[in-house]
Amino acid sequence: MLPNPSQKYAAFAPIQLPDRQWPDKTLTHAPRWLSTDLRDGNQALAEPMDIPRKLRFWEQLLKCGFKEIEVAFPSASETDFQFVRQLIEEQRIPDDVTIQVLTQARSDLIERTFAALDGVKSATVHLYNATAPLFRRLVFRQSQDDIIQLAVSATRQIRALCEANPNTQWRYEYSPETFCFTEPEFALQICEAVADVWEPSAARPMIINLPATVEVNTPNVYADQIEYFCRHFTRRHDVCISVHPHNDRGSGVASAELALLAGADRVEGCLFGNGERTGNVCLVTLAMNLYSQGIAPQLDFSDMKQVVERVEQCNQLPVHPRHPYAGKLAFTAFSGSHQDAIKKGFHAREQADSPRWEMPYLPVDPEDIGCSYEAVIRVNSQSGKSGAAWMLEQNHGLVLPRALQQDFSRHVQAKTDREGNEMTLSALWQLYRELYGPYPLAPRQLLDYRSESQADGELQLSARVQTAEGIVTLQGKGNGLLSAAAAAIASRFKMRLAIEDYHEHTLGRCSESRSAAYIRCSFKQGVSRWGTGIDNDVSRASLQALLNALPDGDAG
Repeated sequence: MLPNPSQKYAAFAPIQLPDRQWPDKTLTHAPRWLSTDLRDGNQALAEPMDIPRKLRFWEQLLKCGFKEIEVAFPSASETDFQFVRQLIEEQRIPDDVTIQVLTQARSDLIERTFAALDGVKSATVHLYNATAPLFRRLVFRQSQDDIIQLAVSATRQIRALCEANPNTQWRYEYSPETFCFTEPEFALQICEAVADVWEPSAARPMIINLPATVEVNTPNVYADQIEYFCRHFTRRHDVCISVHPHNDRGSGVASAELALLAGADRVEGCLFGNGERTGNVCLVTLAMNLYSQGIAPQLDFSDMKQVVERVEQCNQLPVHPRHPYAGKLAFTAFSGSHQDAIKKGFHAREQADSPRWEMPYLPVDPEDIGCSYEAVIRVNSQSGKSGAAWMLEQNHGLVLPRALQQDFSRHVQAKTDREGNEMTLSALWQLYRELYGPYPLAPRQLLDYRSESQADGELQLSARVQTAEGIVTLQGKGNGLLSAAAAAIASRFKMRLAIEDYHEHTLGRCSESRSAAYIRCSFKQGVSRWGTGIDNDVSRASLQALLNALPDGDAG
């Protein structure tokens, strides 16, 4: 890289708009959406879609609720031409959906485009030509007047062909390609000239698309350009202003949102942002951003996983695991502090009466887009006590006491540090069972017990326990079940122990639900161990938890 890049690269000059209005506005409704996955997105693929893949993508776009879809550049390839014909001839286009096709400003290509559209009920013909000084000078070597004449002549031909086919409901879209680095006055001039030919009205709809074909400045500058155009275009109320941001600077979503604040009515883009170079604006992100602000986006992503799978199949490109809202890790927290905050947020939500979504680190409820809470928190060496505890609570119903969370977390971190991998739920549960033995895998398993109250107010306990050496009988007295059990254990196994902590809860809401008990015992020299028991009988669960807390060897 150059030590002084200004010698090679010039900063893009912003326009003067000191009384700009868009910064004080807020988004209150969804824009009109145009998916251009089947055209702009398709041309950016290393292996463009064949007709079967395009049809699968088409069905997905309909399922998501798109009403305007740019389906092809029919004069550019036979595949695109035949795809348009198949949609029309097989009556695959719903009555409330308008297809859009792209054409360059050449007479033969326009004729071919209308041949592809023969018999369609409703269609938008999208004409474009580049308008920026760089393109006029280096690519076309034409003057401003030449560029205007090219757009006007092509528009005149398109209008004539539309009028010659009155059975179709026609819309016309014009794009001054490279708008974002075209002189604002010239962009207005060429669009005025094109609109004069088309004469937009309710009966003759027109869209003017103002693309950020290549991002050349920050999104606020693009918003200024859109507001300037909307203020000065004489037929503003007769046309729909559309934007088509690319993502060269990584700010395509921000550019689209600020453009809507600045007066745009429609956004063109692709699902997950596929497109030339770094891509088009991501319509999923835009729509979900609106959703997170309480605005219905008029698009349906309630099964986001299925949408991702279909797009990946058709594009043969992966969706990044950290892609907003849609990536496999979009809602996942590995960090201990994040996990703790999310866990507390879900517990607070269970107690709240309000439907309002207030959750640390999660802008929307994953359930709204078909994601389970199981994927929200995952455990690796970066995780704290809350991550493992959350997974056990969500999948096994165990609500670990805080001290037990801390104890288990140390074992989890040691294992993940040692192995360097994320811990799956299965591995996490196996480790918990090995350490605390909530199921009959422990060295000492309670078979049965009986207890009787004595005249002195104490309780007499007798229990049979299966050990590796065989069945042993425990007998002891105490002021309660657990104290009697502790006395029996101390006598039979020669262990000095004290019960330091005890918790219990049900695993369900029915009276026949099982209970979980957690016990922490201390032994000589400050050794402390936890045990967990699960049983239909809370007393049996408590006794088994005490047995599971015992060390394997002599602790006496």
